[in-house]
Amino acid sequence: MADNREFTYRRLHSLLGVIPVGLFLVQHLVVNHFATKGEEAFNGAAHFMESLPFRYVLETVIIFLPLLFHAIYGLYIAFTAKNNVGRFGFFRNWMFFMQRISGVVTLVFIAWHVWETRIAAALGAEVNFQMMEEILANPLMLGFYIVGVVSTIFHFANGLWSFCVSWGIAVSPRSQQIVTYVTMGIFFALSIVGIRAILAFV
Repeated sequence: MADNREFTYRRLHSLLGVIPVGLFLVQHLVVNHFATKGEEAFNGAAHFMESLPFRYVLETVIIFLPLLFHAIYGLYIAFTAKNNVGRFGFFRNWMFFMQRISGVVTLVFIAWHVWETRIAAALGAEVNFQMMEEILANPLMLGFYIVGVVSTIFHFANGLWSFCVSWGIAVSPRSQQIVTYVTMGIFFALSIVGIRAILAFV
Protein backbone atom coordinates (compact mmCIF):
# COMPACT_ATOMS: atom_id res chain seq x y z
CA MET A 1 0.00 0.00 0.00
CA ALA A 2 2.77 2.42 0.98
CA ASP A 3 4.72 1.49 -2.17
CA ASN A 4 1.68 2.21 -4.34
CA ARG A 5 1.19 5.57 -2.64
CA GLU A 6 4.84 6.54 -3.14
CA PHE A 7 4.66 5.45 -6.80
CA THR A 8 1.61 7.68 -7.28
CA TYR A 9 3.26 10.62 -5.51
CA ARG A 10 6.39 10.29 -7.65
CA ARG A 11 4.35 10.12 -10.85
CA LEU A 12 2.34 13.19 -9.78
CA HIS A 13 5.54 15.01 -8.81
CA SER A 14 7.04 14.24 -12.22
CA LEU A 15 3.90 15.25 -14.12
CA LEU A 16 3.39 18.54 -12.27
CA GLY A 17 7.03 19.46 -12.88
CA VAL A 18 6.29 19.46 -16.61
CA ILE A 19 2.58 20.32 -16.71
CA PRO A 20 1.77 22.94 -15.54
CA VAL A 21 4.91 24.17 -13.71
CA GLY A 22 7.31 23.63 -16.61
CA LEU A 23 4.96 25.21 -19.11
CA PHE A 24 4.56 28.23 -16.83
CA LEU A 25 8.35 28.55 -16.63
CA VAL A 26 8.60 28.71 -20.43
CA GLN A 27 5.76 31.24 -20.60
CA HIS A 28 7.39 33.33 -17.85
CA LEU A 29 10.72 33.34 -19.70
CA VAL A 30 9.01 34.42 -22.92
CA VAL A 31 7.23 37.31 -21.17
CA ASN A 32 10.47 38.40 -19.48
CA HIS A 33 12.28 38.27 -22.82
CA PHE A 34 10.13 41.20 -23.96
CA ALA A 35 12.54 43.28 -21.85
CA THR A 36 15.07 42.91 -24.68
CA LYS A 37 12.70 45.02 -26.81
CA GLY A 38 12.61 47.80 -24.26
CA GLU A 39 10.74 49.02 -21.21
CA GLU A 40 7.45 49.66 -22.98
CA ALA A 41 7.35 46.18 -24.56
CA PHE A 42 8.04 44.46 -21.23
CA ASN A 43 5.50 46.52 -19.32
CA GLY A 44 2.89 45.80 -22.00
CA ALA A 45 3.50 42.03 -21.79
CA ALA A 46 3.49 42.07 -17.99
CA HIS A 47 0.30 44.12 -17.89
CA PHE A 48 -1.40 41.69 -20.29
CA MET A 49 -0.59 38.77 -17.96
CA GLU A 50 -1.83 40.73 -14.94
CA SER A 51 -5.13 41.58 -16.66
CA LEU A 52 -6.12 37.97 -17.44
CA PRO A 53 -9.62 37.10 -16.17
CA PHE A 54 -9.75 34.99 -12.98
CA ARG A 55 -6.03 35.66 -12.61
CA TYR A 56 -5.79 34.82 -8.90
CA VAL A 57 -7.76 31.60 -9.31
CA LEU A 58 -5.60 30.58 -12.26
CA GLU A 59 -2.39 31.41 -10.38
CA THR A 60 -3.49 29.43 -7.33
CA VAL A 61 -4.81 26.33 -9.11
CA ILE A 62 -2.42 26.15 -12.08
CA ILE A 63 0.80 27.53 -10.57
CA PHE A 64 1.07 27.83 -6.80
CA LEU A 65 -0.60 24.60 -5.62
CA PRO A 66 1.19 22.35 -8.18
CA LEU A 67 4.47 24.17 -7.45
CA LEU A 68 3.98 23.74 -3.71
CA PHE A 69 3.44 19.98 -4.03
CA HIS A 70 6.34 19.62 -6.46
CA ALA A 71 8.64 21.57 -4.13
CA ILE A 72 7.69 19.80 -0.89
CA TYR A 73 7.80 16.30 -2.34
CA GLY A 74 10.92 17.25 -4.28
CA LEU A 75 12.69 18.11 -1.02
CA TYR A 76 11.70 14.70 0.34
CA ILE A 77 13.19 13.03 -2.73
CA ALA A 78 16.33 15.20 -2.60
CA PHE A 79 17.14 14.25 0.98
CA THR A 80 16.18 10.57 0.80
CA ALA A 81 17.29 9.51 -2.69
CA LYS A 82 20.53 7.62 -3.29
CA ASN A 83 22.58 7.86 -6.46
CA ASN A 84 22.17 4.81 -8.68
CA VAL A 85 25.47 4.35 -10.50
CA GLY A 86 24.74 0.77 -11.51
CA ARG A 87 21.53 1.60 -13.31
CA PHE A 88 22.32 4.84 -15.13
CA GLY A 89 26.10 5.09 -15.39
CA PHE A 90 28.47 7.94 -14.58
CA PHE A 91 26.97 10.82 -16.63
CA ARG A 92 23.34 10.13 -15.80
CA ASN A 93 24.20 9.57 -12.15
CA TRP A 94 25.76 13.04 -12.07
CA MET A 95 22.62 14.44 -13.69
CA PHE A 96 20.60 12.67 -10.98
CA PHE A 97 22.75 14.38 -8.32
CA MET A 98 22.60 17.79 -10.02
CA GLN A 99 18.82 17.49 -10.31
CA ARG A 100 18.59 17.35 -6.52
CA ILE A 101 21.03 20.24 -5.99
CA SER A 102 19.37 22.42 -8.64
CA GLY A 103 15.98 21.67 -7.09
CA VAL A 104 17.05 23.13 -3.73
CA VAL A 105 18.68 26.16 -5.39
CA THR A 106 15.58 26.68 -7.53
CA LEU A 107 13.29 26.54 -4.50
CA VAL A 108 15.33 29.22 -2.71
CA PHE A 109 15.40 31.39 -5.84
CA ILE A 110 11.67 31.08 -6.55
CA ALA A 111 10.77 31.83 -2.93
CA TRP A 112 12.90 34.99 -3.03
CA HIS A 113 11.60 36.02 -6.46
CA VAL A 114 7.97 35.59 -5.36
CA TRP A 115 8.71 37.64 -2.25
CA GLU A 116 10.30 40.46 -4.28
CA THR A 117 7.59 40.57 -6.93
CA ARG A 118 4.25 38.87 -6.17
CA ILE A 119 4.23 39.65 -2.43
CA ALA A 120 5.46 43.17 -3.12
CA ALA A 121 2.67 43.60 -5.68
CA ALA A 122 0.09 42.42 -3.12
CA LEU A 123 1.44 45.10 -0.77
CA GLY A 124 0.94 47.80 -3.39
CA ALA A 125 4.13 47.82 -5.47
CA GLU A 126 3.94 47.76 -9.25
CA VAL A 127 5.70 44.88 -11.02
CA ASN A 128 7.27 46.56 -14.03
CA PHE A 129 10.53 47.17 -15.85
CA GLN A 130 11.68 49.72 -13.30
CA MET A 131 11.19 47.29 -10.40
CA MET A 132 13.40 44.66 -12.02
CA GLU A 133 15.91 47.30 -13.07
CA GLU A 134 16.26 48.45 -9.45
CA ILE A 135 16.58 44.86 -8.14
CA LEU A 136 19.25 43.90 -10.67
CA ALA A 137 21.23 47.11 -10.19
CA ASN A 138 22.80 45.33 -7.21
CA PRO A 139 25.67 43.12 -8.55
CA LEU A 140 24.98 40.48 -5.89
CA MET A 141 21.32 40.25 -6.92
CA LEU A 142 22.33 40.15 -10.57
CA GLY A 143 24.55 37.15 -9.88
CA PHE A 144 21.87 35.55 -7.72
CA TYR A 145 19.26 35.92 -10.47
CA ILE A 146 21.54 34.51 -13.17
CA VAL A 147 22.39 31.47 -11.01
CA GLY A 148 18.74 31.07 -9.99
CA VAL A 149 17.36 31.27 -13.53
CA VAL A 150 19.96 28.89 -14.99
CA SER A 151 19.41 26.47 -12.10
CA THR A 152 15.64 26.57 -12.63
CA ILE A 153 16.00 25.95 -16.36
CA PHE A 154 18.42 23.07 -15.76
CA HIS A 155 16.04 21.52 -13.24
CA PHE A 156 13.21 21.71 -15.76
CA ALA A 157 15.21 20.45 -18.76
CA ASN A 158 16.87 17.59 -16.90
CA GLY A 159 13.53 16.77 -15.28
CA LEU A 160 12.09 16.32 -18.78
CA TRP A 161 14.52 13.43 -19.27
CA SER A 162 13.35 11.78 -16.05
CA PHE A 163 9.74 12.42 -17.05
CA CYS A 164 10.23 10.72 -20.44
CA VAL A 165 11.88 7.69 -18.80
CA SER A 166 9.46 7.28 -15.89
CA TRP A 167 6.39 7.68 -18.11
CA GLY A 168 7.63 5.12 -20.66
CA ILE A 169 8.28 7.63 -23.46
CA ALA A 170 12.00 6.84 -23.65
CA VAL A 171 12.62 3.20 -22.71
CA SER A 172 15.49 1.99 -24.88
CA PRO A 173 19.10 3.23 -24.38
CA ARG A 174 18.96 4.80 -27.87
CA SER A 175 15.77 6.75 -27.14
CA GLN A 176 17.15 7.88 -23.79
CA GLN A 177 20.29 9.14 -25.53
CA ILE A 178 18.17 11.10 -28.03
CA VAL A 179 16.12 12.62 -25.21
CA THR A 180 19.38 13.60 -23.48
CA TYR A 181 20.44 15.60 -26.54
CA VAL A 182 16.99 17.16 -26.90
CA THR A 183 16.78 18.22 -23.25
CA MET A 184 20.33 19.60 -23.33
CA GLY A 185 19.29 21.67 -26.34
CA ILE A 186 16.24 22.91 -24.44
CA PHE A 187 18.48 23.84 -21.50
CA PHE A 188 20.88 25.89 -23.62
CA ALA A 189 18.11 27.57 -25.64
CA LEU A 190 16.06 28.59 -22.60
CA SER A 191 19.20 29.68 -20.73
CA ILE A 192 20.00 32.11 -23.54
CA VAL A 193 16.45 33.46 -23.37
CA GLY A 194 16.60 33.79 -19.58
CA ILE A 195 20.04 35.41 -19.37
CA ARG A 196 19.24 37.85 -22.21
CA ALA A 197 16.10 38.88 -20.36
CA ILE A 198 18.02 39.49 -17.11
CA LEU A 199 20.76 41.51 -18.82
CA ALA A 200 18.13 43.62 -20.58
CA PHE A 201 17.21 45.10 -17.20
CA VAL A 202 20.82 46.06 -16.43
